Amino acid sequence: MAAKAINEATGKDIINRHIAREAAATKCRFAAIDDTTDWTELVQQQPWLATEKLVAKPDQLIKRRGKLGLITVNKDLAQCKSWIGERMNKEQKIGAAVGTLKKFIIEPFVAHKQSEEMYVCIYSHRTADTILFTTEGGVDVGDVDTKALRMEVPVGEDAQVTPEAVARTLLASITPAGLQKRIAAFIAALYRLYVDLYFTYLEINPLVITATDIYILDLAAKLDATADFICKPQWGAIEYPPPFGRDAFPEEQYIADLDAKSGASLKLTILNKQGRIWTMVAGGGASVIYSDTICDLGGAEELANYGEYSGAPSEQQTYEYAKTILGLMTQGPPRPDGKVLITGGGIANFTNVAATFRGIISALREYQSRLVEHKVSMFVRRAGPNYQEGLRRMRELGRSLGVPMYVFGPETHMTAICGMALGTRPIPNENSVEFATANFLLPGGQTEGAAPTGSPGVPQAGDTSSTAARSPQAPPTEHQVKPMFSAQTQSIVWGMQTRAVQSMLDFDFVCRRAEPSVVAMVYPFTGDHKQKYYWGHQEILVPVYKSMKDAMTKHPNADVLVNFASLRSAYESTVETLSYPQIRTIAIIAEGIPENMTRKLNLLAQQKGVAIIGPATVGGIKPGCFKIGNTGGMMDNILHSRLYRPGSVAYVSRSGGMSNELNNIVSKATDGVYEGIAIGGDRYPGTTFLEHLLRYEADPQVKLLVLLGEVGGKEEYDVCTAVQSGQLRKPLVAWCIGTCATMFSAEVQFGHAGSCANSQQETATAKNTALKAVGAKVPASFDTLGDVIHEAFLELVKSGKVTPSPEVPPPTVPMDYSWARELGLIRKPASFMTSICDERGQELIYAGMPISDVLNKNLGLGGVVSLLWFQKCLPAYVCKFFEMCLMVTADHGPAVSGAHNTIVCARAGKDLVSSLVSGLLTIGDRFGGALNGAAQQFSEAYDAGLHPAEFVNAMRKKGQLIMGIGHRVKSINNPDMRVKIVKEFVLEHFPATPLLLYALEVEKITTSKKPNLILNVDGVIATAFVDMLRNSGAFTNEEAQEYISIGAINSLFVLGRSVGFIGHYMDQKRLRQGLYRHPWDDISYVLPEQYNN
Repeated sequence: MAAKAINEATGKDIINRHIAREAAATKCRFAAIDDTTDWTELVQQQPWLATEKLVAKPDQLIKRRGKLGLITVNKDLAQCKSWIGERMNKEQKIGAAVGTLKKFIIEPFVAHKQSEEMYVCIYSHRTADTILFTTEGGVDVGDVDTKALRMEVPVGEDAQVTPEAVARTLLASITPAGLQKRIAAFIAALYRLYVDLYFTYLEINPLVITATDIYILDLAAKLDATADFICKPQWGAIEYPPPFGRDAFPEEQYIADLDAKSGASLKLTILNKQGRIWTMVAGGGASVIYSDTICDLGGAEELANYGEYSGAPSEQQTYEYAKTILGLMTQGPPRPDGKVLITGGGIANFTNVAATFRGIISALREYQSRLVEHKVSMFVRRAGPNYQEGLRRMRELGRSLGVPMYVFGPETHMTAICGMALGTRPIPNENSVEFATANFLLPGGQTEGAAPTGSPGVPQAGDTSSTAARSPQAPPTEHQVKPMFSAQTQSIVWGMQTRAVQSMLDFDFVCRRAEPSVVAMVYPFTGDHKQKYYWGHQEILVPVYKSMKDAMTKHPNADVLVNFASLRSAYESTVETLSYPQIRTIAIIAEGIPENMTRKLNLLAQQKGVAIIGPATVGGIKPGCFKIGNTGGMMDNILHSRLYRPGSVAYVSRSGGMSNELNNIVSKATDGVYEGIAIGGDRYPGTTFLEHLLRYEADPQVKLLVLLGEVGGKEEYDVCTAVQSGQLRKPLVAWCIGTCATMFSAEVQFGHAGSCANSQQETATAKNTALKAVGAKVPASFDTLGDVIHEAFLELVKSGKVTPSPEVPPPTVPMDYSWARELGLIRKPASFMTSICDERGQELIYAGMPISDVLNKNLGLGGVVSLLWFQKCLPAYVCKFFEMCLMVTADHGPAVSGAHNTIVCARAGKDLVSSLVSGLLTIGDRFGGALNGAAQQFSEAYDAGLHPAEFVNAMRKKGQLIMGIGHRVKSINNPDMRVKIVKEFVLEHFPATPLLLYALEVEKITTSKKPNLILNVDGVIATAFVDMLRNSGAFTNEEAQEYISIGAINSLFVLGRSVGFIGHYMDQKRLRQGLYRHPWDDISYVLPEQYNN
């Protein structure tokens, strides 16, 4: 949502901080009050409260507080406190809404005359900002649209709002001149604030203007929340309160936080926490339609929530979203009549249905017992990429979940499950699946079952399909509009959207285009290069340019730009695109572009004769010619909906997600789609419904028009006017979604930024009534939209305007390997196998343990070693042993070979990794590698039953050193404290230490011969390690021996000493040591006495 209302206190705070001095307005003094307010502290912070007469009122987006008696004036602090106390946390009915009064505002009472109360309001619309002003403000302001003077400020011309212009336009009747000048300066400054800080609505009533001062008494305001990334430093922390009558719930805030951190769209509004009908719907448009249908079927009072998830959320995000809804749904005592969960959605364009369902399934399993307890029944309908796998998993879950679950795909009308859930429609016994994702894998595979079973008059698969009689393309007249897309359209794509580009190329191929529609890509974050794509079975290269100028210059025939830039950069990239005259159409995919920016883009595009589709759109499609980005979804849906060749029906919609559902509906009810455009869900889309309908009207190939409008805005009335005036003569089927909005007691902002009615005229019901009145074919609900389209199409067939023609099967398009594997259609041996770590799920897993458990259980580094090295959560004493070993082996000074190498490498200017590796490469039998050797030698001797003396003698006879015995410095008289500490810990905590005890007996023999032949660090760690493997109870004998033989014991030294090597590297860099050169006097030069031939 873009325009969001703010509290009066928030609005006044922004004005206090940012309005220009020229406004000469008295600073707003106010105190915000809630049930946590400490009145004593408040008075200390704002002493004027105790000394002045005051005004108190609720601050919860309540209109006409004065008329409702929700304001007290000219009272002292005690009286205000008492007045607020009587109302705090009490229910208040305002119209149909019942809410709780929780927030109040106290301000100084300003004594003034009625004649000093004025009214000013600024609001934005598509082409301009409007400033309203009247000298008759206050409680009885009346109809300001009729009585107020207005100043229209066209988009981009805000500089014209000077005090002089304001005085001339709005204040001509104000006298004396000094008063007029003060008011004009204030309004001009207020408008500058409005524009600079991205307000969308700002009303002050009354604005009190005395002989000396200007006071802002009551204020209502809305901000463009999408401008947060621009205005946050000026706004500060903004709280957007819910409409009065609907409490703010922590779950709503949780989902809002998830949404803010995600590129997807996640929305949740709780309507009735005790309701029995809950929804979990994919898609902004679909979510509105499901709510409409539920309300049409009499479920308005039981509808518990409104919300949506869309834009390809991850498995984790859908898990969190589903878990939140299930948690709300299963709160409180169970209802005798149970509850229903409608998990619906249209046909997705690019969201992987199976991936999102995985998150939902995880949440359902987690809440299984509570779902059973609350007698929940589930109804699922979904389609789109990988939907078959998603539905299969959902059905599989349904057999074990213990609650009734009914699962349907695109063979079922989108909203049919609402009637099933509410008992108004029978539940089918079996689900018939019309088509599968694999249809297009084999030649001819798509012909069987590809054409939908339809109604009378629509030819069936295998015979012919009905297509409009194609007349030769006549030369355009002045009354005709040049087609937006053709089979020769060339486009440039902004952004590295490889999947979308491949989807466009696959569509081109299946439409039998002669050449690809994507001729270039622009991506400023890399250098110029070529990107590989598939053209049917072949591979092609598409150039990628860092500079848009280069792309335009080298591809002068490209006249469409598909802009995938983010909401932060879409404005700048589109402005740059508009500087190239070759571009006729721009599709802006991003959602959440600030409205001021969108309006400026629309104006600039209009001046240059460029059509903008979007923002906040999936794009559009012209079957047989061109499609934008991910429009139309996967190839199976394109084939099923017969989008590879033109039909005779053209539609325009706001919702991108619903465009795919329209493709499905139209393909079932008619000969198919000729063209379809989703203009976008924002308040000010670049092109309007009427502009596209006029194009369709002028195109002789289009026989039937379809409009899917929605609540909010007034563009549908332009269509009504065009029908009345005769501009639109072709049959028009129209439906506006959002009829449920009038059934809610509190205002609900639906998924699209523009889907919110600001007046009765903007409601979906009023629009549907108006469209029907001018002769459009308007269904009773979305449920019957397909039926009405089919009836209109049959009339065209009967009149001869549409005649049958043979259905030509499309060429085979191979499926990408990655997607085929995702669908489970193919398999191949994996190149790698791993059994210790998995990063693919909701969180990282170490040997079966989620990383959150690793941290919460405080396993430490030793625990991580036990999981990743041994796939076991070993006992605490073992983990502690690992950590002690790492500490005692971390370093042994700069003189040892590994540290020396690291130091030399660091001083040669090498990087950390190179220096570390140079040190690690010295580890072997002579340095540090004795752990494995010691373990093997001691364990073999012990296992063979050799007495320690026999072992020593045997090694002497072989002429071999005993690994783990001996030290250059330490001796029996000067023991190594590291050995002592490790030895004492092991003897105390290990359940058995036979090998360590054996090694200590060997030490007694070797030190009797030479005092420095002690058991060293390598020896004590190695023998203790073997004792751990054999006696901890965590390993079998075979496993213990395997770890010894593969050299696992040496890993402790490698890991520990890496810490020391890194320390030496950082030390040398910190000391800024130069290149090392070994001194000559420390080198013995031994050369031959003479040169020998």
